[in-house]
Amino acid sequence: MSTAHGTVIAAFGRHYSVELPDGEQLECVPRGKRSEVACGDEVEIRRTSTTQGVIEATLPRKSLLYRSVAHREKLIAANLSQLIVVVASEPSFNDELLARCLLAAHDQQLQTLIVLNKCDLAVQAEAARVQLAPYRAIGYRVLELSAMQDAAPLLPYLHGQRSVLVGQSGMGKSTLINALLPEAQAATREISSVLDSGKHTTTHARLYHLDAQSELIDCPGVQAFGLHHLNFSDIEAGFPEFAPYRGLCRFYNCRHLHEPNCAIRIAAEEGKIDARRLKLFQDISQSVGN
Repeated sequence: MSTAHGTVIAAFGRHYSVELPDGEQLECVPRGKRSEVACGDEVEIRRTSTTQGVIEATLPRKSLLYRSVAHREKLIAANLSQLIVVVASEPSFNDELLARCLLAAHDQQLQTLIVLNKCDLAVQAEAARVQLAPYRAIGYRVLELSAMQDAAPLLPYLHGQRSVLVGQSGMGKSTLINALLPEAQAATREISSVLDSGKHTTTHARLYHLDAQSELIDCPGVQAFGLHHLNFSDIEAGFPEFAPYRGLCRFYNCRHLHEPNCAIRIAAEEGKIDARRLKLFQDISQSVGN
């Protein structure tokens, strides 16, 4: 059978749905035991039948979003231009998870957007705004909406981008996807049927076409986002508010914990850096341990 170029649009364990340029979809498996393929990857496949194929090679990536713990990585999506973190007024969102997602995006030089969902809950929304205020203050874009009522305000941010939606379970990410893509549920059922998802239950991500220039990748809700692949300097650089003070500490290898004359801790004491953000930095950099 001949080889063909395609895009991975869904992942179920070691089984992948690959879309060819003409829109045809094939069920594919990787060659070899290790599976290092992500949704959004451009791949070369060799047909093994009219509906199936083998992934022979993964083409060079422009970006790769993944999370990691010691000795193990979880690929999320490839060739992205934008990461969108969905948080909600209710239930309350995890500040550290949000910070970790933004750090992963910074590492891959992705544009970022924070979507605050369920803003129809007035009292809870106000509390969430307070929680997000430090992010707005340092330049992160925050979009407020209620996916149940109107998801359209998100559309201009998606145009011309390959975006990935990430967030904790319960933030309303699925509601947002279904509002933007009414056909998503049908497409999901179709892909699941093709890949026999009863046997392959670990769904990593799915790619949807919004229009000719815009794509949206949805992935399962995450409760943790390991950053073991980042070192201390990577994490420090991912806190943009630290930039004016980096290199000004008394010690060149300052970890911004208890060292004397730490420029970043002094800036936090003076209110120039949000104290909660500094605490997040300390917690994350210590947990990575490199």
